[in-house]
Amino acid sequence: MAKNWTYSRKGGFSKRVDKSTRSNFEATIKNNLIKSGVEFTYEELKIPYESKHYYKPDFCLSNEIIVEAKGLFLPEDRTKHLLIKKQHPELDIRFLFMRDQYLDTKTKKNRYSDWCKKNNFEYHIGDRIPDKWIKEKRKEKHGT
Repeated sequence: MAKNWTYSRKGGFSKRVDKSTRSNFEATIKNNLIKSGVEFTYEELKIPYESKHYYKPDFCLSNEIIVEAKGLFLPEDRTKHLLIKKQHPELDIRFLFMRDQYLDTKTKKNRYSDWCKKNNFEYHIGDRIPDKWIKEKRKEKHGT
C-alpha cells in the first residue's frame, strides 16, 4: 500500500501522482522544476548525521542549494535538521512548506516560518521553488 498511496493527517490516504517521489507535494515541485527546465536531483545525495543516520534531501539544485519540501514539519524533523545544521554548517538547506502551519495546533503560537527565522533557515511557502533560489549563484567556499 505504501508505494501507491500517500497519507496526510488532514486528508487521509490518496493515490500518489508520481511513484518516484514520496508525496504528491514533492511530485508537484518536481514537475514544476521539470517544466521550468531546472537541473536537479531527487533524493540522490546521502548526508550522514549523528553516527547512525543519513539525511536524504528532497531536492538538490545544481547551485548546491538543498530544498526540503514539507507538508508537515514534525518535531522529529525539526530536531533532525538542527543536528544536520550543527554537524554540516557548510550545507545550504532551505525549506519549501505547503502551508505556514502552526508548530503546535493547540497553542497556535509559532508557525513553521517562525521556527525557520529563529534557527536561520531560509524558507518559502508554496509548491514552487522560488526563481530567486534557482537563479542564485553557487556560494564560494572558504578555507583550505
